[in-house]
Amino acid sequence: MAYDAERGPSVPEVIGHRGSPRDARENTLPSFARAFAAGADGIELDVHATSDRVVVVHHDPMTNARPGDSGAIVPLAETTIVDLRAVSVAGERIPTLAEVLASTPESGIVYVEVKASGIEREVVDAIRQSGRRCAVHSFDHRVAHRVCQLGPDVPTGILQTSYPIDPIRPMRDAGARDLWQQWELIDAELITRVHEDGRRVIAWTVNDPAVAERLMDWGIDGICSDLPALMRGLVDQRRC
Repeated sequence: MAYDAERGPSVPEVIGHRGSPRDARENTLPSFARAFAAGADGIELDVHATSDRVVVVHHDPMTNARPGDSGAIVPLAETTIVDLRAVSVAGERIPTLAEVLASTPESGIVYVEVKASGIEREVVDAIRQSGRRCAVHSFDHRVAHRVCQLGPDVPTGILQTSYPIDPIRPMRDAGARDLWQQWELIDAELITRVHEDGRRVIAWTVNDPAVAERLMDWGIDGICSDLPALMRGLVDQRRC
């Protein structure tokens, strides 16, 4: 939602970064449920695929790879979905993308970050079969381009951790609707330039209320946060 001269600063989407990770283990069904219960408009999640091409929701290419994790360390791409069912991560089972989409409220939006290469078709198929509102993004801008070819009806985005001289060109090259930009590298000029080309800017990962307020003043379209409940409150104040 771009800045509107009559209404003032925009009211952006609140997006739960991997759900609500301060309340439940990130990228799990409880985490996503907590995000929507807190009033998030959408969730952001990460996907890989198993050896039998089932799309699963997990950030790392291996299970239990984080400091403090216990349990089996299993490479997702080398494991079948049946074998993966036996692996626990912080007491939770790694969900499939289909399971997450099935549990998503009809009004919710699911932003799918593709972490593995060559799984775009499986991701698009899962999205289409679910009937849910989704978009796909990646640091690998070729992913957005491939998804545009496979599923022109699925919006796409590109992730960046730099401030390009021309922010529009990589979006046009990839066919992306959304620019997922690290919040420290966002300013009013960037948002204005993207809006002038009819596209959107989503900031990640925003946990500071002062940062969120500044981004909203500039007309940000989405705020991806570990604290969706806090961001929901800030955004709702703009509606009053």
